[in-house]
Amino acid sequence: MAPWVVKAQVMTENTRKPKDAKDRAQVTIIDIARMANVSKKTVSRVINKSPLVREETREIVNKIIAETGFTPNPQARALAFRRSFLIGLVYDNPSPQYVVNMQRGILDALDETSFQLVLRPCDRADANYRERVESFVIQHKPYGLILTPSVSEDDELAAMLRDRNCDYVRVASVEIDDASRMVRTHDAQGAELAARHLAELGHTRIAHIHGPNTFRSTHERMAGFRKGLADFGLSLDPKLTLEGAYTFDSGVECATRLLSGPDRPTAVFAGNDEMAVGVYVAARKAGLQIPGDVSIVGFDDTPISSRIWPPMTTVRSPIRDVGRVAALRLIQAEEDEQPPAPGAFALELIVRESTQAL
Repeated sequence: MAPWVVKAQVMTENTRKPKDAKDRAQVTIIDIARMANVSKKTVSRVINKSPLVREETREIVNKIIAETGFTPNPQARALAFRRSFLIGLVYDNPSPQYVVNMQRGILDALDETSFQLVLRPCDRADANYRERVESFVIQHKPYGLILTPSVSEDDELAAMLRDRNCDYVRVASVEIDDASRMVRTHDAQGAELAARHLAELGHTRIAHIHGPNTFRSTHERMAGFRKGLADFGLSLDPKLTLEGAYTFDSGVECATRLLSGPDRPTAVFAGNDEMAVGVYVAARKAGLQIPGDVSIVGFDDTPISSRIWPPMTTVRSPIRDVGRVAALRLIQAEEDEQPPAPGAFALELIVRESTQAL
């Protein structure tokens, strides 16, 4: 039997269990570490529900915590770490569905831990937005930040966070930082699947409503879409390529322009589901049937894509899983073991009823 088990067995009730509230309050993390014969860091990992602790060790520490009535003090722990137990989500993505799914994924990772999620929306078009994020870091001392596109694509912001000794994870469609600070989505691959699907259905006059040009994901998706079309000897007509804003309204506006002419496209690929829903509205206002008159493909596979009629064909981007992995990389950053494998998520095409062959 391991020595630490023997030590635990020979301790009396008086030494293991405080008699009253005063004694209970005096139990510290150092006491727990000594009783379990482990380091303070290991006790901290157990308290924070870190997955990088042996189950046997976790059971021993949790048993001693229960028997002693030890209650971690978040404020004291935050002071010791010189930062809070807040995970900040910094975003300027205009798609509410994206942000909600990202939040859900982060909360999946933080569930049953002492960490809390705090949101920090921002506007990258604001010349002072980096200073505002810096003020947030100084004031709240977050444990770490999760940066989503297009904020994640700002190298100057990342450099500021490193200077402030603030951990972060960047979500992006390309490798733009150390692997330990990245969660990557293969947007180009997903857009290529959308192009191949429409080409295989016989469409040749295909429109594309892309996101803001300031987003790298926009260019990644467009490049992938072009590649998929090229595999079938097709090209993207500049006249059928419009810039949207990743919003419903911009989808309606762009699709109205595309579908109002006499030589309209037979298919539209929108850069996200929000804009694709806007295409639905514009098509119906124009008296067009989906998919009889126009096939529509979205991107992200947010909940609305399967609830709209007809259900939308879309590229599934595992946004919730991305959020979960990003949060796990942050809260595991100080573990001795290597961090999880770089988050690189493959995308898949979900074929529903908004597309059909000509």
